[in-house]
Amino acid sequence: MNVDIGNALSSVASPGVSKDSLERLDERVATAHERIETGMATEDHGYEALNLPERTDPDEIRAAVEPIADAEALLTIGIGGSSLGAATITNALESDTETVFLDNVDPEWVSNHLERLPLAETAINVVSRSGTTAETLANFLVVREAFESAGVDWTERTIVTTGDSGPLRDLAERHGLPSLLVPDGVPGRFSALSAVGMVAAAVCGHDLEALLAGAAAERETLSGSLFDCPAYAYGATTYALDQRGAGINALLPYAESLETSAEWFAQLWAESLGKDDLGQTPVRALGVTDQHSQLQLYRAGPRDKLVTFVTTAESADRPIPTTEVEDLAYLGDATLGELRAAEFEATEASLAAAGRPNVRVELERVDEFELGGLLYGMEAACVLAGELYGVNTFEQPAVEWAKKATRGLLGGGDFEEAAAVAEKTELRVER
Repeated sequence: MNVDIGNALSSVASPGVSKDSLERLDERVATAHERIETGMATEDHGYEALNLPERTDPDEIRAAVEPIADAEALLTIGIGGSSLGAATITNALESDTETVFLDNVDPEWVSNHLERLPLAETAINVVSRSGTTAETLANFLVVREAFESAGVDWTERTIVTTGDSGPLRDLAERHGLPSLLVPDGVPGRFSALSAVGMVAAAVCGHDLEALLAGAAAERETLSGSLFDCPAYAYGATTYALDQRGAGINALLPYAESLETSAEWFAQLWAESLGKDDLGQTPVRALGVTDQHSQLQLYRAGPRDKLVTFVTTAESADRPIPTTEVEDLAYLGDATLGELRAAEFEATEASLAAAGRPNVRVELERVDEFELGGLLYGMEAACVLAGELYGVNTFEQPAVEWAKKATRGLLGGGDFEEAAAVAEKTELRVER
C-alpha cells in the first residue's frame, strides 16, 4: 500500500502536523522500530503477528480444509478477531462459495441463517483460541443442533481452529475433526494472516500465497524512518494528529468490497490503542455512500477528526447509459468508475479546502496481494502507534472484564465482575 499524508500537514489542515514535527517524531519512530524488530526476532507476544507472512503455511491450511472444499456455503462461527479478518478477505474477493459469519448471538438473525442455508452443502468453521468464548460456543451448539435436526452429520462438515488445549481441541480430537492451531503469541485482531483468517479464504478458493506475498512485500518496507515506510507514516501521522486534537479516525474505503475492512480496522485500532485514557476512536464509513450521510459533520463539525480514505487505482467498470434528460446528459459520457473517482476526489478536496486533516491509503486494486499488504500495513501501523503512545498494544483487559461478567451472569463461575452489574445506577423514564 502507498500512503499520502499531504492533507494532514499543518500547512493545509487544522489540526495538522508540520514536516518539522514529523522529522522530530521520526527519531522516536526509529527507536520504536528497533523495539518492533527485536520483538519479532525474539517472537515476543504480539510482535509475533508481524512474522506471519513467513510463518503461515498455506499447504497446511489447504490440506485441513480439503474435506469441506466442495461446500456451497461456509458458516464461520467466531467473534471479533476470530471472524473479522476472514470476513474482510472473503467479502472483498469473488467466489462461488457463500460465506456467512456468525459473530453475534441475536437469536432471530442466527435462526434466519440456519433456516435459509442448504445445511447438507454447508461447511462449519468454528474459531476460538481458548475454546471457551461464550458467544462462539453458544452459536456452535445451536448450529450443531440444527445440523442434527436436518439429518446432516456435522462431524463431516466441520473444521476447528483453536489453541493446543481447551474444549474445542478436545472436541476435535474426540470426533477426528480437521483442525488448525491459532498461532501462539498472536492476538486475535492481528491473526488475519494466519489460519484464523485464511481457512475461509482457502474454502472459497482464494490465492493464499498471494495474500502472504502481499503481506511479505509490506514487511520489507518496515524501516527506521516514517518517510521510507507507508505503514509507519500512517501510524505516526495518526498518533501526531491525535496528540493535536484529532481523536476520531473515520476510515472510508472507496470500494464496496472493502466495507468489512473498516469493521476490521475499527477493532484493530480500538482494542489495541484504547488504554490509559489514550487512543483514537475509529469510525466506520463507506465511500461514496457516506458522503451523503457523514461528510457534513467531517467538513463542518468539531475539528476532532482525521478521515482516512482507502482507494484503488484499478477496478472493473461499467458505462453509464445515455439519457435524453438534458441535465443528466453529462453522465452518458462517463462510467460508474469515473463517477466514483470524481466523487472521491471531490470529497478529499472538500475536506482539504475546509482545512480538515485527511490521509489517503492507496491500493493498486482489490486482489489477494493488495489485501495482504493492506492487512499487514495497518497492523504494523497500529503496532508503531502503540509504541509511540507507550501502551501495551496486545492486551485487552477491558474486554476480558466484560467476558468474566457475562460468564458470571450465566452461572459459568463466581466472578466479582458479575456482581458489579447489580450496582448499576438507574434513572428510568417510562411511558
